[in-house]
Amino acid sequence: MMQTSGISTKTSILTRDYCSAIAYNKLNGENPGIVFIHGFKSNKNSEKALAIENFCANHNKAFIRFDMSGHGESAGNFEDGTISSWTNDVIDVLDSLTSGPQILIGSSMGGWLMLLATLARCNRIAGLFGLAAAPDFTEELIFNSFNEKQKETLLRKNYIMIKNCSEALLVSNKLIKDGRKHLILQKQINITCPIRLIHGQKDNDVPWNTALRLQERLVSDDVEVILIKSSDHHLNKPDDIVLIKEVLDSLIKKSKNLLNL
Repeated sequence: MMQTSGISTKTSILTRDYCSAIAYNKLNGENPGIVFIHGFKSNKNSEKALAIENFCANHNKAFIRFDMSGHGESAGNFEDGTISSWTNDVIDVLDSLTSGPQILIGSSMGGWLMLLATLARCNRIAGLFGLAAAPDFTEELIFNSFNEKQKETLLRKNYIMIKNCSEALLVSNKLIKDGRKHLILQKQINITCPIRLIHGQKDNDVPWNTALRLQERLVSDDVEVILIKSSDHHLNKPDDIVLIKEVLDSLIKKSKNLLNL
C-alpha cells in the first residue's frame, strides 16, 4: 500500500499481450478524470503525483498515476523505451483504465507524451496541464548538446551515457531516431482544448521559453502560461504544489463548463 496524506491506493497491474505490463494506482471519482504522466526516468510516486492524487481524493475526482514501461514498478527495460512506446503506454492507460473525458497532466517528458496522446485520442481529452513540459527534448536537449565525438560514439556503439538531473543515463540511438518521428515544435499542433503550462525560470534541464514556444504552436485559443521566477525543473516546492492544485481546480471547472457536466 502507498500511504499519502491519509489516502491509501493499491498498486495494480495492467497486463498487455504485445508489450510490458504497466503498474498503476487509481482512484474512482467524477469526470473529467485526471491522468498524471511522469517524466524521463521518473515514476508515478513523485511528490507532484502524490499531491495531485491527494487533491483528487479530496474533490472526488477520478485519478490515475502510472509508471511507463521501463520505469518504476512497470516491466521492461528503460534502455528499450522510445517516445513511440511511451506514448503507446499513455494511450493504453486511457483506453483500458479510463472512461469519459480526461485531463492529462504531463511532467517534463510527460508533457510531450500528453500532446502526442491527445493527437491520437482528441475526442477523449478535456484539458491539458504541462509541468515543465519538454516536447522534442530528445533532439533539442540531448542530441543537439553532443559534440562531434559524442555523435560518432552514438552511431558507432548505438548508445551513449549522459547526465540527466545529476544521474548518469544510457541513451540509445534508437531513442534519438524514434524521437525525430514525433517532433512537434516546428509545426502547428492541432489541439483545441484548454491548456495550462507552468514552468520555472530556474529550470536547468528544460529552458523555460519552451512553454512560450509551445503556446505559439498550439491551435487552441485557451492556452495560459505561468512562469515562476524562483522555481526549478522539479516544481515541487510547497508554493509550487499549492499553485499546481489551484490551476488544476480552475482547469477542471473550465472543462466541466465546456462539457456541460
